[in-house]
Amino acid sequence: MALRSFEDIAADFEFLEDWEDRYRYIIELGKDLEPFPEEARTEENKVHGCVSQVWILPEGGTGADGEPVLHMKADSDALIVRGLVAILLSMISGRPAREIVDMDIKGNLEKLGLQEHLTPQRANGLAAMIERIKSEARKLI
Repeated sequence: MALRSFEDIAADFEFLEDWEDRYRYIIELGKDLEPFPEEARTEENKVHGCVSQVWILPEGGTGADGEPVLHMKADSDALIVRGLVAILLSMISGRPAREIVDMDIKGNLEKLGLQEHLTPQRANGLAAMIERIKSEARKLI
């Protein structure tokens, strides 16, 4: 199944008022991630700063306008983190690298109300994932 758009995810979050339902939904989103290649589970692809193991495999490309775009595959060994990764990818995958660098990813996530329900360790891990994504986008421009 393809990843949902961030806009669809945000709309679903508004519909799900109970945090337990949102938590289950995040886990379900993680199940939609593309399979991650076993050979890409390397130290180089690992996101440091996460308590759980998280791997990001950037795949640059070129958009119709010739601008560099960023596609990513990602995975985690923790169900909730896989879901958070899916939310991040819904926001950035296939977008122009310059747009990703300028994007307020953290601000977009705040619209979902996640910050008050994440442990400090998960919040730090999420910040590390965002920084890694932006770093990969900067390499393309």
